[in-house]
Amino acid sequence: MVGCPPNETVARRPMKILIVAAGSHGDVLPFIALGRELRRRGHQPHLYAAAPFRDLAVGANLPFTSLGTAEFYHSLLRDPDMNHPIRSLTAMGRALDQADPGVWATMSADVVPGDTLVIGSTLGFITRSLAERYDLPSVTVHLAPAILRTEHQAPRHGGMAMGSGTPRLLKRFAWYLADRLLVDRTLGAAVNRHRRQVGLPPVRRLMGDWLNQADLVIGMFPDWFAPPQPDWPANLFLAGFPLYDQAFGPDLPDALASFLAAGTAPVAFTAGTATALARDFFVASVEGCRRIGRRGVLLTRHADQVPDKLPPDFIRVDYAPFSRLLPRVAALVHHGGIGTTSQALAAGVPQLIRPMAHDQHDNAARCVRLGVAEELSITRYGPKRVAAALNRLLGDAVLHRRCAAVAARLAAGDAVAAACDHILALAATRGGGQPIGG
Repeated sequence: MVGCPPNETVARRPMKILIVAAGSHGDVLPFIALGRELRRRGHQPHLYAAAPFRDLAVGANLPFTSLGTAEFYHSLLRDPDMNHPIRSLTAMGRALDQADPGVWATMSADVVPGDTLVIGSTLGFITRSLAERYDLPSVTVHLAPAILRTEHQAPRHGGMAMGSGTPRLLKRFAWYLADRLLVDRTLGAAVNRHRRQVGLPPVRRLMGDWLNQADLVIGMFPDWFAPPQPDWPANLFLAGFPLYDQAFGPDLPDALASFLAAGTAPVAFTAGTATALARDFFVASVEGCRRIGRRGVLLTRHADQVPDKLPPDFIRVDYAPFSRLLPRVAALVHHGGIGTTSQALAAGVPQLIRPMAHDQHDNAARCVRLGVAEELSITRYGPKRVAAALNRLLGDAVLHRRCAAVAARLAAGDAVAAACDHILALAATRGGGQPIGG
C-alpha cells in the first residue's frame, strides 16, 4: 500500500463530488461503486459517463450526465482501431474531439465553490482541467497498474516488455519516444485543443507526470498484484480491486441458470464490452472448446459476433454478473481487461487470456506470473491451441490451488470503502475550491 493512511478526519459538510468515468462497462462500474458509497456517506456525487450507463447510475441512485450519445458510444465499439495497440490512441483522440462539446460548460456550472471535489478516471482528462481552473481538490483513479510508468519493473505494453534487466536510461528514452511520437500527436493534441478552447495552457507528455498531478491518486488494485515501484507517485494509494457488478442485479438470467444446472461446469468466453468486432474470437473459441468435449458460455451483447448456429452444449447471453457466474465455470477465456481479470481472480477460476491492447497485455503477464493463467496472442488464437491450453489449465491441480489461494486473499477487505476513506480525508483537509482566472 502506497500513500499516507487516512486519519479520523471526515469531510466537514456534504461535498459536491463530480465523477468522470471514461470507457466501457468494466471502466465505469468501479466509479458507480465509488459514487454509491460516497452517497451512502452523505455526500452528493454526480456521475458523467457514456449515455448507455444512465440506467446503471440511476439504479445506484446517482445523478447522471451523459458524455455524448448512445449512438456515438456504440459506433466506438465497432471502430476496429479502438482495440489496436497503437491506432487506438488516434481513435481515442477522435473520440475526445467528438464527445459532447457542452460538457465543460455543464460541469463548470455544477461546481459549487468551496464545496466541490472532482474524481477522474485515467482518461477523464477534463477533471484535471476543471481542478486547474477552479482550484478544486482532485482525485485521479487508475483501474490498472499498466498506466503507472516506472524506470524499474516497467509494465508490459503490447508485445514489448522492459524487465528489471533493461537499463533505466533506455526505459526513460522509450517513454520519451512514446510520448513525442505517439501520445502527444494523438491524445495530447485532442486534449490541448480542448484546453485552448477553455483558456488553459497546453500540456506536454500527457501520460507522464501531468496524468498524476492530482491531490490524490488511487490505484484500484492490490499491491500483491502490482508491487509498488520506487518512482510511482508519492500521493498514490492502492485500494485493491473494486469487484463491483451488482448494478445489474444479483441473479443470473433464467436461461443461463437452467443451462448451468443441466450439466458439467462449462468454459466461459468473453471478448469484453469494449468491442463489437470479436467474431473470429468466438468462432475459434467454440471450436476449441468443442474439441475437448466441454460446454461453453459465450458472453456478448452482439449476436452477430457468434457463429450462426451454436452446438447444443453452448449458450450465448448478453450479460451475466461475474460474481454469480464465475464460481460455476471451469475456466474463463477473456481479453485481459482489468475488471474481468479481477473478477476471475476473486472467483478462483483458471484463466486463458487473449490480450489485444491497452492494459490487457500487462494484466495477462501479471496473472501468468501469479501462476493462475496462460496467455495466447491474437495471432496464435486458433481452435487447436485453445483446446490444448484449456486442457492444460483444467488438468493442472497446482494451478487450481494457486487460484484458490488468490481468491482467499481477495475475500477480505473492501477496496471501495478504503478508497472513499482517502477521498473524504482529502475533502476534509483540502477544501472545495475557488475560481481562478476567467
